[in-house]
Amino acid sequence: MSRLDSLNFDNTYTRLPTNFYRRVMPTPIKKPHHVHWNTALANSLGIELPVDDLQLLIDASTGNALLPGSDPIAMKYTGHQFGIFNPELGDGRGLLLGEIIDPQQQRWDIHLKGAGQTPYSRQGDGRAVLRSTIREYLCSEAMHGLGIPTTRALNISGSREPVYRERVETAATLLRLAKTHIRFGHFEYFASIRDNNGLEALANYTIDQLFPEYGDARDKHELLLKAAIERTARLIAQWQSIGFCHGVMNTDNMSIAGDTFDYGPFAFLDDFKADYICNHSDYQGRYAFNQQPGIGFWNTRCLASAMAPLIGAKKSEDLLACYEPAFHQQIQKELSAKLGLALHEEQDNLLIRDLLQLLHSQKVDYTIFFRQLCDFHSEDDPGKVRDLFPDRNLFDKWARRYTHRLLRENIAADARQQAMRTKNPLYILRNYMLQQAIDEAEKGDFAMIDTLLTMVRSPFTGQEEMERYAGFPPDWGKHMEISCSS
Repeated sequence: MSRLDSLNFDNTYTRLPTNFYRRVMPTPIKKPHHVHWNTALANSLGIELPVDDLQLLIDASTGNALLPGSDPIAMKYTGHQFGIFNPELGDGRGLLLGEIIDPQQQRWDIHLKGAGQTPYSRQGDGRAVLRSTIREYLCSEAMHGLGIPTTRALNISGSREPVYRERVETAATLLRLAKTHIRFGHFEYFASIRDNNGLEALANYTIDQLFPEYGDARDKHELLLKAAIERTARLIAQWQSIGFCHGVMNTDNMSIAGDTFDYGPFAFLDDFKADYICNHSDYQGRYAFNQQPGIGFWNTRCLASAMAPLIGAKKSEDLLACYEPAFHQQIQKELSAKLGLALHEEQDNLLIRDLLQLLHSQKVDYTIFFRQLCDFHSEDDPGKVRDLFPDRNLFDKWARRYTHRLLRENIAADARQQAMRTKNPLYILRNYMLQQAIDEAEKGDFAMIDTLLTMVRSPFTGQEEMERYAGFPPDWGKHMEISCSS
């Protein structure tokens, strides 16, 4: 195990040309205090936190000290925000402290969010608030518990220093861990300034770090784009299957590694509403739940356009054809597993489509429906799931088709049901839970963060002390719209 003052740093990004980034020292937060340490993540990275390291953690995660070996930089990128290209982007409130190598020789970026102003802050204060750090900290762990590719967070530190958003809040910082912080917007930046040398250097660096198996291939840049397209498609299929709404799918929020990145106004579905908008700033519904697959394709088109100087316009355009089959293969796999269908039949897509339309029209809770479906035997013995539908006759019609389809599966009912329980979570991180944790934390009580971490790390397994979180959300907590401001 390594202590914080002896992490194995190897900061390869700082060896790239200086127009890739600017060196920036974090701005210290006044009178910082400890909020939470992610022991599970730290253990997996081989990091221990002895009692005498706590002050170093607080100082290093709030800009009051540097971890030995770190070399803070603000990365430059651009991107499309709500469909409009913005050239004035970059790390405006976060710094890449460096890259650490864990005992398994896996490389991790370690990034300080809320680090203060940078050359890319665009008149912003460069700060994060306690509300947003708690949301990212918990949701990244929830996604990891669900088996969905994601960044993670190592700790939260707080302060009483005021930060002005829609109301006065308090400053906080987050140490984020990721395979990479390279976004689609990094490629868009070099394409926008017509710096083909920089674009090639970025692509080669990305391959070296994430896809070394492509390094000697003559078509390595094509392979990189294809991998990014397919990973993005599969990721969004996983989001859709679990009922996750990202909220701000700008291209500067899309990871080249295909991981869930930049948690802002996200939400998990309550009552199934196909066109649910979780971001109250998304006035046109660009990033509504049912728009996410199409926006994922739109974003990969932006990436393909940016990489065209390396690949050729026609080839980069042709590679976009990889997106749709990758998405449909993954979403079919995910939803079939949620329904307990191990065999594929041509009519399964129609069965799934009609189910989703039924959930939408009947306003049925998405997570609770699929979990209760795990107890379904037949149309004559459906279990509690039938009671979720105001019009039970509509459910009965679908259940009759589902029963006939299950008869063609070569698996016993109890084995199917057990398999379904590994794909349909009992617990989901609903926004009302997060709001309760935030309310308590703003009073100085961080206990609910621990409670929710315990819940989301085992979302498929019943936990007696978590029973209250497996039920319906309160009326005030349904369909909450979340602000972008943080």
